Amino acid sequence: MSPMRKIFRGTSVGVVFALSASLAASVTFGNEVGERRDDHDIALGALERGEILPLETVLSEVRKTIHGEIVGIELERERETWLYQIKIIAPGNSMIEVHVDARTAKVLETRGK
Repeated sequence: MSPMRKIFRGTSVGVVFALSASLAASVTFGNEVGERRDDHDIALGALERGEILPLETVLSEVRKTIHGEIVGIELERERETWLYQIKIIAPGNSMIEVHVDARTAKVLETRGK
């Protein structure tokens, strides 16, 4: 393999890694007022208790029916239900907001289009 090809291959792997990391970093947690625990620990605890599915599982289900670029993800707890709020820029540059049950990956509501 030529040196230039090795550099390009390493660069493309780095770009894919950076994009994956940025998507993971874009996940935020909607805290209730006054709650100051670490967001990551709250989400991890919910996952370990089986209260939510892994994010990649939820995104896989959403991508089956809604196409576009994911630009934001929030994990929120409303009453007794965990919800993922996913913002997607659809083809044609319209913004879609999708609310998904975090335990079942069922799309509950779609706004925009």
